[in-house]
Amino acid sequence: MKKNNLLKFAIMAVMAVIVFTAVPQSAYAQTSKQAEKIRKKAFDEKIKKWKKDGWEIEGSRTLDLAVLEHMESLKKDANNREMIGTISSCKSRNVCQQWAQTNAITKYANEAKSHVKGRIDNEIGAGSITAGEELDGFYAGYERLVSASIGGELKLSFAIYRKKGDGTMEYEAYYIINEDKASKARIKAMENALTQITH
Repeated sequence: MKKNNLLKFAIMAVMAVIVFTAVPQSAYAQTSKQAEKIRKKAFDEKIKKWKKDGWEIEGSRTLDLAVLEHMESLKKDANNREMIGTISSCKSRNVCQQWAQTNAITKYANEAKSHVKGRIDNEIGAGSITAGEELDGFYAGYERLVSASIGGELKLSFAIYRKKGDGTMEYEAYYIINEDKASKARIKAMENALTQITH
């Protein structure tokens, strides 16, 4: 990549992450009364289906209480959003929880990468530069760095599991992530990813 193109790309990449952190998080948390009603209705339906389908709550709380507390966490801070980690087959709840967290982290990092890629493509024009390999390497590096740094920001809210006939189980973990705090990890990942491609 030519030096001026690299500089332009670096500026656009930094702009993209700044735009990402400036996105109103109410879009994620949806704290309006109407949105709360919709969320509550959706969770009420989920609870009924979970119980009917044999899902159990991890820990000592009831499923209804866990969901209520989860909804309260989403409501109390507009920067809070939900991330769900799933695993379709695992043998112990500890292993399931670890894989579910990895799944949630991977989803989050992929979303962050897709957002930055979209902003860069939009700003400089998709395909308008011939630096495909450098850009691909940058995006992959950014996603990997977000994955490595975001785990500490995921707070487990509740988890459910369902035993299967083959001795394994399905597992779903519901996390809360605060986007204001997570933005610091994304910015650091962006800085490190830019450093990697310029050296």
